Amino acid sequence: MNLSNLLKSKCKKELNICTNQEIYVALLSVVNELAQEKVNNKSKKKLYYISAEFLIGKLLSNNLINLGIYEDVKAILKENGKNLSEIEEIEIEPSLGNGGLGRLAACFLDSIASLGIAGDGIGLNYHFGLFKQEFKNNLQLEKKDKWINDNTWLNKTDVTYDIDFGRFTLTSRLYDINITGYNNRTNKLHLFDLESLDESIVDDNSINFDKNKISKNLTLFLYPDDSDEEGRLLRIYQQYFMVSNATRYIIDECISKGSNLYDLYDYAVIQINDTHPTMVIPELIRILIEKGISMDDAIEIVSKTCAYTNHTILSEALEKWPIKYLEKVVPNLVDIIKELDKRVREKYDDESLYIIDKYDNVHMAHIDIHYTFSTNGVAYLHTEILKNNELNNFYSIYPEKFNNKTNGITFRRWLMHCNQSLTDFIENLIGDEFKKDATKLEDLLKFVDDKNILKELLKIKNENKIKLRDYIKLKQNIEIDENSIFDIQIKRLHEYKRQQMNALYIIYKYLKINNGDKPTTPITIIFGAKAAPAYTIAKDIIHLILCLQELVNNDPDVNKYLKIVMIENYNVTFAEKLIPACDISEQISLASKEASGTGNMKFMLNGALTLGTEDGANVEIHKEVGDENIFIFGESSKKVIEHYENGDYSSKDIYENNAEIKNIVDFIISKKLIKIGCEENLKRLHKEIVTKDWFMTLLDFEDYVKTKERAFKEYEDRMEWARKMLINISKAGYFSSDRTISEYNNDIWKL
Repeated sequence: MNLSNLLKSKCKKELNICTNQEIYVALLSVVNELAQEKVNNKSKKKLYYISAEFLIGKLLSNNLINLGIYEDVKAILKENGKNLSEIEEIEIEPSLGNGGLGRLAACFLDSIASLGIAGDGIGLNYHFGLFKQEFKNNLQLEKKDKWINDNTWLNKTDVTYDIDFGRFTLTSRLYDINITGYNNRTNKLHLFDLESLDESIVDDNSINFDKNKISKNLTLFLYPDDSDEEGRLLRIYQQYFMVSNATRYIIDECISKGSNLYDLYDYAVIQINDTHPTMVIPELIRILIEKGISMDDAIEIVSKTCAYTNHTILSEALEKWPIKYLEKVVPNLVDIIKELDKRVREKYDDESLYIIDKYDNVHMAHIDIHYTFSTNGVAYLHTEILKNNELNNFYSIYPEKFNNKTNGITFRRWLMHCNQSLTDFIENLIGDEFKKDATKLEDLLKFVDDKNILKELLKIKNENKIKLRDYIKLKQNIEIDENSIFDIQIKRLHEYKRQQMNALYIIYKYLKINNGDKPTTPITIIFGAKAAPAYTIAKDIIHLILCLQELVNNDPDVNKYLKIVMIENYNVTFAEKLIPACDISEQISLASKEASGTGNMKFMLNGALTLGTEDGANVEIHKEVGDENIFIFGESSKKVIEHYENGDYSSKDIYENNAEIKNIVDFIISKKLIKIGCEENLKRLHKEIVTKDWFMTLLDFEDYVKTKERAFKEYEDRMEWARKMLINISKAGYFSSDRTISEYNNDIWKL
């Protein structure tokens, strides 16, 4: 294959006279053709990974890397006066996910294909994603994030299904995206959509639309606002549409391979990613019964086919739906759900195990645990909390079902693609085996005392900081100093992730600097996060951060020492710039609340040091790198769980008995901030922290400040810091999603 000639044939003219847009479209076509050659449908048994989110990011470079042609394409374009980086900028990032759940699913699909496993993703083709975030008057505004145009990775198929809801029937259409493995097979991401969808029902300046027009709105948005009944019903419509299509597709594919449906589990394993796809269980039972299989047999078949991943212990995320909602949207499933509940009640006299509670709410996670063959957590601590606390009642009756699968990330995107200089540096030192076997990074340990190597590592980090400096200036017109410490917290905005604690630190530091206590090295604190449209307090935290950004960055006595940046519309593309440039990775969730986290792994891989609680996968990162190469603070998960059980935590007591904390918290409603911000929002957040503080910000605040200050001090010893960086990189291999997927396959899927 002559790549140069292939590209020319697609462009129908010499490459040097093509526009970047023309080359991008040609590359899209070339990649799809090469990817399609690696599709293999010969395996008998296949994984179907169903998820509400797939945050896949831009795909061009990732696909070029996985197909082994990235360097060739880059060279061909350079010969013709073209720059691959500029062409990458043309691609619009697909709006198919939001946070860690969706990014994890994307990493998993990459690893499944890279390991040569037959496994496809199944989800929905959201036209506007979660939303496009804009800032105005220091407030978050939500606008539609339109990404679908004539030149996307979506491939329209001939597959359609008629999906019956309570009051109407809708016809679906399947679109596929090729998922290329690294030097391996191509799998698919199957995304179902509606051709009756009407994008025009959404205003250009908001995300408001008529939630009752299901035929026009069903796949417009990821997680539509569920603060009202119409929004909650729409979520159920979405979830059923996703799983009903998935069920039909899976059954059709298995029958075509020779399944008689009684042996469905020999042909398919369905991984339920969080509770959103739970209705696949009753829907699959329903369709099997429709095809002549008895209820008893159908339940047994489905229970042997489906597996469940739990991603959270947060009660608001463990979905439960009023049965009256299901009767309205999916009446054809209600009798089956009642039957599943009846069977649980016949076996166990324990209300906490029932599927339908005394308030007539259907607990989706309970369906998942009772009627699948595996329930896994996503980090050691998270799984232990599930087994010993949150789901102990289930663990005591199904100990054989529970297992841990610590999350991972794909090194192809989070090292080879986004940090090429570090990749080349590592390859020169230890060869290229780490690209397929991430544990080979441990070979870097032999260089931890080599000063020339450590100096080169610092140089690469500085180059990445300059790139981020320029990108932030270009995108947001904020100037930052690449010689400052880059302290970064990028993740979904939620109180349990405690961006508010980082904001209180900014106030602490601002007051210190104003009093003449100036840091030796300047500090740049960077946030990136979207808050769900109906999550009032989360939006108030964004407002506080934006007000502090304005206050600090415009204060000439302070901004030489401290700068604040809140990234607008944070996404995978921005993460690819932020992560290689980071010095300190903020992983400060309240211990016991973060299931895993994967940002912590990406930062570690790129040579950032973790400042975090003993929560989620921080526990395993700590174990890998040792006490000297991580900054751990805060109360233990055991003590936090006890505080909740005893109801003995009082933020007001801390606020009233600690003058410094009171002074910092009260700054939120100071004249300086209220002049910049909105009094209602700031007062509401102040009240929340003082009187409620459900995620115990003030409990850990003093230890957080002390530990953060120690991290900044240790940064001053550049060679010792570089040594810590190299140890973190060398120990990141365990957190490869290839390892995670191998464990899923060996223990659960058995493909």
